[in-house]
Amino acid sequence: MTPMLRLSGVEKDYGKVRALNGIDLEVAPGEVIAIVGPSGCGKSTLLRCLNGLEEITGGQIELDGTVITGPGTGWTEVRQRVGMVFQSYELFPHLNVLDNLLLGPRLVQKRNQDQAGEEALRLLTRVGLAEKAKALPRELSGGQKQRVAVAGVVALRPDIIILDEATSMLDPEGRLDLIQTVKKIKDGNQLTVISITHDLDEIALSDRVLVMKEGQVESTATPRELFSREDLEELGLDQPFVNQVKAALRQSGLPLPDSYLTEKELQDQLWVLLSKM
Repeated sequence: MTPMLRLSGVEKDYGKVRALNGIDLEVAPGEVIAIVGPSGCGKSTLLRCLNGLEEITGGQIELDGTVITGPGTGWTEVRQRVGMVFQSYELFPHLNVLDNLLLGPRLVQKRNQDQAGEEALRLLTRVGLAEKAKALPRELSGGQKQRVAVAGVVALRPDIIILDEATSMLDPEGRLDLIQTVKKIKDGNQLTVISITHDLDEIALSDRVLVMKEGQVESTATPRELFSREDLEELGLDQPFVNQVKAALRQSGLPLPDSYLTEKELQDQLWVLLSKM
């Protein structure tokens, strides 16, 4: 199967500073990838290169088998296939939610207004905002605006959605809503998702986690393997709450394993221990 995305020896320099140093990566169609790492390790630079917001210095990037870097790249077309959601999403304040969603399909893709409108309404239903179709942006919460952002990207029918810390400005409820929205959209549209995140719930839903350090992919892990690492704080991540609970229980003398446990696995372990008392 042809990878949806392939990076080969990708480099990015800013003057004498090398931000990306030989990135090799393959992402399968429909895969969910989370990228973590300390501040300044090259995460955002990498994602901006995928979308053509930054020009790579060396190597190449392929989208579904086609090289998209180098002279002659049609970035307008590429950006319709590789959609990007940023930390904050600014809607046109004088347009309602539905009209904001229709801008891309109508102005960029020149699609039929009635068909684009029907699809936009279906997307708003899928992200739980059908009742906000006629609302103005000032009437939306931060989390609702980000869900509109996701719907706006999906309205262009991309192959890949890139999330650049899209949940970082939201409160816990808003983060959870957005994560669930992305999962629902991904499953319904068979999208590939690549996200930079510090949110543990978002990481837990990924298929693979790339750990970046100093412009390179230091390692690739499953969420379980990542949460078992002892240097999570160095990567800018909190310890999962279940890890904190397990550590307190171990300190109190309960013989729990060193390895990462999900909440359900911890509950099961505790029931086993209690049954032996």
